[in-house]
Parts: sequence; structure tokens; C-alpha cells
Amino acid sequence: MTDTLFLTSAAVDGLATPAEYVDAVREGYRQRGDGAPAQPRSKFLRADPEGMLTSYAAVLPETGAMGGYMYSAGFGAGDAWFMTPLFDAESGAPLALLDGASMNPFKTGAAGAVGVDELARADADALAVIGSGAQARGQLRATATVREFDEVRVYSPTPANREAFAADFDADLEADVRAVDSSTAAVTGADVVITATKASEPVFDGDDLEPGTHVTAMGQYSPDKRELDTTTIERATYVPDLRERATVDAGSFIQALEAGAITEDHVHAELGEIVAGNAPGRTSDDEITVFDSGGTGIETVAAAYMLYERASERGLGQTIEFAPASEALTGD
Repeated sequence: MTDTLFLTSAAVDGLATPAEYVDAVREGYRQRGDGAPAQPRSKFLRADPEGMLTSYAAVLPETGAMGGYMYSAGFGAGDAWFMTPLFDAESGAPLALLDGASMNPFKTGAAGAVGVDELARADADALAVIGSGAQARGQLRATATVREFDEVRVYSPTPANREAFAADFDADLEADVRAVDSSTAAVTGADVVITATKASEPVFDGDDLEPGTHVTAMGQYSPDKRELDTTTIERATYVPDLRERATVDAGSFIQALEAGAITEDHVHAELGEIVAGNAPGRTSDDEITVFDSGGTGIETVAAAYMLYERASERGLGQTIEFAPASEALTGD
């Protein structure tokens, strides 16, 4: 038997700051850029009851951990459940099992922030956020650790939501954070644009992007849904979290490809290749860049291992037992 640490969502809530999530996730992508294994998500859909089961995984050899996410959304419960198994990359033994709900916006936000740090102009000080939910909040908290923004403009279709979002962050950040009444008002003049929505169609007009803008899109990972229009993809240096994802579930890229506006060669590099120094990031102040973040095991394992270490140091969580196959797999 081996003792495995079980961590509830409440146990890991607040264990790390947004900046610490960013540091852990940056290191995860650096390992990916040097060859660490990771694959796009597998997604299974059911119509009755309507729901989705999805999973993805990665191995971070230098961290010494491997694992990923498995989660369900919908079905009879009408909710989502996030489970994160974490294994020792040397022995293969199960290290921890985490309820991944509370860490989700932070580790996803950290991936977006790494994209901003690698691809946005160093002097970027105006940010547009499209979306006002938990993921948009996670993106802003993490991204504010890698650039000093003077101005943040937020747009979402529901006025009360965008006003509440702006009020919360205006109190928390040194930047002037305000709600605006259209995506055009948010995007025009922005140095960095973050989209974190449930929208199925593009959430802004790519012609509104000014030269030198960076865009992080993280709200969609389905071939028939997209947050970015063909104009944006065509104009931009395109960087996905995983190269393979671009033609599997990156709807913005796939639909631009189907429109004939780009070819598969339009993928500039994976984010990890840029973090590792194996591919260039931004090469000019006028370049438009896109980081297409669909979610991977890279940020999940990196964040989960950091939380596992913190929890172990503080004596948090409880242990559960797993039987090794050599003992339990008897066939009797």
C-alpha cells in the first residue's frame, strides 16, 4: 500500500499567490519546450442527459510529477466536477488526488499570463478583458503580475456583471479598471486583449486590433466554436499551447484554415518552445500576436505539484491508500 494525499478544493484555496502560480506554470511550459510529453484533451459528449467528460495529461520530468485533469460537466447533476490525479514521475506512485475546482482559474490564468509575458510588448500598459466570469478574473489576476497596467477596460454583455467585475478589480489593482459598453470600446487602443467567454462566435472585430497588440484567447476549445475571427488569426503570429491542438479543437484556427485564409504552417511555435528559448517570441513592436490557450496538463501538473508540496509542508489534507497492482491484481 502507498499513502496518497487527498486535498479538497478548500484545502488548496489560497495556498499560493497568482504570481507563484505563474512561476510554476512558466517552468512547466519550459519543460514542455524542451520535450516534456503532453497531449490535447480528449472530450466525450453525451446528448441525453447532456454532458461532457474530458481529460488531458502531461509529464514534467524535471518537476518529478505527472498527471492531469479529468472532469465532467453537465449530465444529471448540471454542474462540473474537477479531479486531478498526481503521480511521481520517478516511481510512478500516486502522490496526490486533488479536487481541482478552486485552482482552475488560477492555473488557467497563469498559462494566459505566461503567454502575455512571452508575447506582449514590454511597455504594454492598456488591457482589455472580454468576459467577467471566474476565468476572466483568474486571467486578470495572473496577468497583472507580469505587466504593470495603467488602464483595464472590461466588457461583457450583461451590464451588471461587467460593472461588478470592474468595481472589484478597481479596488484591488493599482490600474484604473472600468466597464465599457462594447467590445470595440474595450479593444480599441489596447496593448493586450484577453478573451475569457462562453461565446460561440467571435467576440470582437479583428480590424479593431492595432499593430503591436497581443491577444490571449482561452474561452473555447471546440472546432465549431471560436472567440477570435479569421481576420485576427490571419493578421497574427499564432502561438497555441500545444501545436497538435491547433487542428484538433482550436476553433478559431480551424475555421480560419477552412476559410482558406491560412495554412497549417501559420502555427508559429508552441508556447513552451518560446519559453524554453527554442523559438522566437515577438520580433517587432508592430507585430500582432495570439496565444490560443485551450487548457493542457502542463499547467495542471505544474500547479497541482506546487500545491501538493505546500500542503505537505503545512500538514494539510488527509491520506488515502492505493494498492499496487503487484499486490492487488491477482485475478482470483
